[in-house]
Amino acid sequence: MTLPPKPTQPNLEVSPDLEIVYANLARISHSPADIVLDFAHLLPGEQRASVGARIVMSPLSAKLLYRALAENLSRYETTFGEIRLPGNSTLADRLFGPFQNPEPPKSE
Repeated sequence: MTLPPKPTQPNLEVSPDLEIVYANLARISHSPADIVLDFAHLLPGEQRASVGARIVMSPLSAKLLYRALAENLSRYETTFGEIRLPGNSTLADRLFGPFQNPEPPKSE
């Protein structure tokens, strides 16, 4: 019995003039056919954030991205330690709520 060949990973080429966009805010929306990810950078104290990148993908591709992110975050935390989320807020609050200044470190 012959096994089917393993799929190969595509070679990704990054253009030298590709603009890198930093985002600290994401908005996720969907239609029956697409998942839309808008990435923006919100400055402290500002109420407006310009979308720097919009990614539109199929629900299947979004689910595969979700799985890949979970696997990579798990590997990251194994190497560097747990990523701690701020208390008293939900993920939706952090992504879609107004910017909050970080809590000051607790003195010992």
